[in-house]
Amino acid sequence: MLNPSNAPLDIDLLVLPETNLILIASVIEPLRGANRISGAELYRWRLFTLDGSPVETTSLIPVPASGNFRPMSETAPLFVLASYNWRRSATQALKMHLSQTARHRSMIAGIESGSWLLAEASLLDNVSAAVHWEDFDDFALAYPQVKAVKDRFVIDGKRITTAGSLPTVDLMLEIIRRRQGYSLALEVSRLFIYEPANTQSAAELSPSTAGLRMRDPRVAQAIRLMEDHIEQPLVLTRLARRLGLSARHLQALFQDSIGAPPHVHYLALRLNAARRKVIETKDSFAEIAAATGFNSASAFSRSYRASFSESPSGTRRRLRGRATAAAEPT
Repeated sequence: MLNPSNAPLDIDLLVLPETNLILIASVIEPLRGANRISGAELYRWRLFTLDGSPVETTSLIPVPASGNFRPMSETAPLFVLASYNWRRSATQALKMHLSQTARHRSMIAGIESGSWLLAEASLLDNVSAAVHWEDFDDFALAYPQVKAVKDRFVIDGKRITTAGSLPTVDLMLEIIRRRQGYSLALEVSRLFIYEPANTQSAAELSPSTAGLRMRDPRVAQAIRLMEDHIEQPLVLTRLARRLGLSARHLQALFQDSIGAPPHVHYLALRLNAARRKVIETKDSFAEIAAATGFNSASAFSRSYRASFSESPSGTRRRLRGRATAAAEPT
């Protein structure tokens, strides 16, 4: 599930009653965004409930299901989603079903309060689990066999846990990054503006920082400079000098803030800009290369293929062919 691949990944979701709508969307919407941006079916999902009926969320909006959850020899990852009153659903039968299906699943994820249910079913024994800070002491006391941590999300072997809705978005972006690369994960993150309101207003967010939590304003400033210099990229030393920093200090800030060095993020910005031109314009690849800071069409094509697993011409043929087919009368 977490290895580089462009093969479709099927994910099953078990949604318990009184789950937040935003929690369900936090899992599905990044995957939908990855499919839309890539123009390929990279991710597919099925939603299950305890009895197969639509599950009522905390907003009193029912969400339809593909069927009822039961032990299966499916190997697809299983995400268990819960928000409030999860204990009402934690029957011995459900815990047994989870234990049985865990023998076959490639991974099992506890999303928000779903982590409590996995712990209750002894599926988090001796692994690290992300727990919301408000619940940390209670969780650690209830499940001493689980290594509770105050992280946003944790991937520990075949177990995944998240501490809330927004950390779940972070998790899904990490899955996309590991499977399809940093460029696609960055482009998907642009769909989600969830900076804390007291750090930056929406007007201050550039498209490239909108989906990223900036722990340091200098990183956000550096990214805005990168975005302003796509055609003629700034070398790292010059970029750092504009911020009054050393290159080494800027690298450390990037690594701490977004988990990637400056050159990786900068290249992803340029390649994403190039990909939009490949899809949306009729510009030649030499023109696109020049407009996005590559010194030749061949250098651009090599970087493009390494990032997107296909050539620029392959992207243009595939997506334009699909658009033509969709426009034809039936």
